[in-house]
Amino acid sequence: MMKCVIIGVAGGTGSGKSTFTNRLRDCFQEDVAVIYHDNYYKRHDDLPFEERKKLNYDHPDALETDLLLEHLNLLRQGIPVECPVYDYSQHNRSDRTVRIEPKKVILVEGILLLADPRIRDLLDIKIYVEADADERILRRVVRDVKERGRDIDNIVEQYLTTVKPMHYMYVEPTRVTADLVINSGMNDVAFDVVRSKIQLLLEE
Repeated sequence: MMKCVIIGVAGGTGSGKSTFTNRLRDCFQEDVAVIYHDNYYKRHDDLPFEERKKLNYDHPDALETDLLLEHLNLLRQGIPVECPVYDYSQHNRSDRTVRIEPKKVILVEGILLLADPRIRDLLDIKIYVEADADERILRRVVRDVKERGRDIDNIVEQYLTTVKPMHYMYVEPTRVTADLVINSGMNDVAFDVVRSKIQLLLEE
């Protein structure tokens, strides 16, 4: 089994967890592997687009976490995996996959990452990124419009009916399971601490 460290980055939508994860990825580039839990949303080819838009994507059952668990265990054994790719504009998993090579440090990011005890047990370091609710919804609106081709009405409806209630039910309670809680993806002190830890792991 490959000696590797798996670092999980969780937190609510728009909290800055992706920003934090991507800063680490950009810092270490090919020395770390990065997996996004969002890519493991279940495939729904059986449903038309309008029905897929209405699904609850913020409930743990929306994700194929069993496959993520399998992939993380394979990477820990030194075996590459074919990671699914999610198409946000179609509300469905695409036909593409991305090959993830085993690395000494693996970063995993997602809002519900800490909600599954099997994933929590696999993580060596658990990070929770939090932010004010107003900031999170504003960031989500900007992101979904600019990056994911969503319309405002759909974003607002989704936030009020599923995102917000699921956050308080499934995401926020996982905060207590984290080893490190940070208040922003742009928190330079927290970033320097985690970056230094990863640098030490890579040098071992």
